Order: sequence, then structure tokens, then C-alpha cells
Amino acid sequence: MNYQEAMQYIHSISWSGSRPGLERIGELCEKMHHPEDSLNCIHVAGTNGKGSFCCMLSNVLTAAGYKTGLFTSPYIETFNERMQIDGQNIGNDELAEITAYVKQFADTMEDPPTEFELITAVAFEYFRRNACDYIVLEAGLGGRLDSTNIIQKATLSVITGIDLDHTAILGDTPAAIAREKAGIIKPDTPLLFGEGCPEAEAVIHETCTRIAGEKAWHQTDYTRINNVKTSLYGTEFNFGTWENIKMHLLGLYQLKNCANVLTAVEILRENGCDISDESVYTGIAAARWKARFEKLSETPLILYDGAHNPQGITAAAENIRRYLIDAGITDQIVLTMGVLRDKDYPAMIAALAPLCASVVTITPPNPRALPAEETAAEFTSCGVAAEPAETLAEGVKTAYTLAQKKNKPLVILGSLYIYGEVKEALADLLH
Repeated sequence: MNYQEAMQYIHSISWSGSRPGLERIGELCEKMHHPEDSLNCIHVAGTNGKGSFCCMLSNVLTAAGYKTGLFTSPYIETFNERMQIDGQNIGNDELAEITAYVKQFADTMEDPPTEFELITAVAFEYFRRNACDYIVLEAGLGGRLDSTNIIQKATLSVITGIDLDHTAILGDTPAAIAREKAGIIKPDTPLLFGEGCPEAEAVIHETCTRIAGEKAWHQTDYTRINNVKTSLYGTEFNFGTWENIKMHLLGLYQLKNCANVLTAVEILRENGCDISDESVYTGIAAARWKARFEKLSETPLILYDGAHNPQGITAAAENIRRYLIDAGITDQIVLTMGVLRDKDYPAMIAALAPLCASVVTITPPNPRALPAEETAAEFTSCGVAAEPAETLAEGVKTAYTLAQKKNKPLVILGSLYIYGEVKEALADLLH
């Protein structure tokens, strides 16, 4: 099996949407002699912030001299991004070889694994073969029934935060979603919780106390964040006794993500992990994470953010104000955006409208997409000039031209799945 055949096999798995449950991944891992049992996992769930947290923490562990695996989803540009060791993506040949190895077991299953379950099994085998010291393991969806939760033990469990998302699968209240995320909590394993409403926090705390004990409970104290300095070149801040932490990452939400990382480091140190201060500073400064208020071009100024739910849009609006308007770079932006019909898009658009000089709307490549014409009409009703585009590439080109004409920054908001296509469209315009 070569790389192309491996990709074709992975993406051709017969599945229908999300099929939560641990039976299939459990059977597959048993046939593979449980590669997950040999791994020291830091298991990460949460509504937002998981990817950035995992990226920063894995960088810190690598800087500390540990061979560190990283498993994340979804990928942004190349499939291989989903599994990394010490910041390097899995190679094409190794991915193909391990996929062929896993396929022989998956093909014998009466109820075959889903695509994500298969990918999880490939990652477990990859990390086992390479004898990683630590694995930073991001849950795909929820926690309790997510395929990553087949692990029986963890070094640290992390729930970055709780908010309403994927409500059709996880539940339509913060408490219901918190119960799903709390499913990753393990006996005799410390838990780090970031933030959530009191209802969600109560569920997480009760579950942690019942399963792991009161001593396992840790929560990030965001009041330790102070002396924040922001620019389009990065973010700098203090966190308690940690001074002058420098992130290349932009976005005010990265302050909380980084505070979660620093708190995780403190917990790991208490549990015997040798991480120097220098490793922390080096690892955080080196972290790069695509599509999170990422600067794609400096001249002209173009930013991309994968905000796709109300919490993400609120954060994007805050970042536009802080990094662009309050910094005196502009008074308004040109925006390109597409939304899904099942999100609270009127509230999302109302939050963004005051910041926009012009808007170009697109129809996301999703069956639940709100048509670009309807998105434009919603912006127009909020008093903003908006026009729909027939394709994403056309939308990017139109918005780029408008931004140049008005001498405004261009901000592109959309799911992580359109990032690659956006970059392709911009490449044609910037060269």
C-alpha cells in the first residue's frame, strides 16, 4: 500500500456521520494487541482551545527533551498533520505502512470502524512503534464515547472549557455537554479544568471528585494573567510568577490557552515530569497553529480565523477590536464569511456588523450551509454593505479587491475546512 492508496482507503471507510461508542475501537485495538496501553497520554477535551493547547504543550515537552507525540483533528492542509512527533508530521511511507497494518484487522470486523476510529488506531500504533515518552492526545468530539477515550489510563486529563457546540450529538445544555467531556476523567489521574459556566463546572467537579478524588481537581486561575501586551507580531504577558511569556500566536483567547498550558506544566512537575523554565519559554514561543487569528499576509494585511460558533465569533470580534481597531491600524475591516444555518447566525452577524466596512459572503461547503445570499441579507439588515459570492475563490478575490480599494485589512472567518482553499485563492492574488 502506498500513500495514495492509504488515503483512498481511509477516506472510503463506510460510515454515516458520527457514530459515538467505544465498541469498534475497542475491538480494533484488541486485535492490534492494545497499542494504546503502552502510551503515556495527556488527554485533552473541550469545546474550544484544544488544538492550540495541545500544540503549545507538545512543544514544551519536546523542548524539555521528551519524545512527544501529538494527535489532533481535523487537519488543516495535509492529512499528515494529524499525527506528529516532536513537531514533525508522520511521513507518507510510514503512514501507508501502518495503515496497511491496521487495515488487516479492521477488515475482519463485522461492524467496521469509522474513519476517525481507524485514524485513532493508526496514531496509537505510530506512537507505540516510535516509543514516545508522552502523547498529547486531542479528543475528536465530546469525550466519553470518543474513540481516543479507549485509553485506560492517562498522565493528565484536561478539559479546556465547556460551551454549546455539536448540540445534536452532545446535548443542548452546558451540563449535558459537560457530562460528555467529563467522560475522559480517569481514577488516580489529575484533572485540569479551564473554564465554563457554573452549571458546567459543577458537573466536571462532581465527576472528578467521585472518580479521581478531590485532590485530582485543578482549575486554571485566569486572574494570574497580567501585564498583557499585544501586537500583530505576537502576544506577551505574565502569569503569576511566570514573567514575559512570549507567544507568536495572536488572539486574546490564546492567553487563556497558554495559561492552561502553564497550569498543566505545574501539575506535570508535581507528578515527576522534568520541565525546565527554559523549556516552557522556548516551547511556547515556538508554537505555530494555523487558522486561529493567523496573519496570512502583512502587506496587504490579511487575517484568517476558524471561528464558526457564537463563542468563536465573539472571540474573533474581540480580537479585531484589540489587534486592529484599538491598535489604531484601522477603524473597520473588510470581512469574508460563511455560516451554517443551524448556528445562531443572527447573533454572530450582529456581533461582527459594527466592525465591518464591507462584507462578502460565501456558502460554506456543507449541507447545513446558509446560502451566501441569505447571509448577505442578514448583514444588510444590520446596516452593512454586503454582497454574496458564487464561489469561495470569487468571494476571496472580491473581498481582496474591496480591501485594497478601501485600504482596510481583510479578515476571513470560516471553518477550518475551507482554510486550504482560501490560501490557494490568496496565493493567486498575492503573486
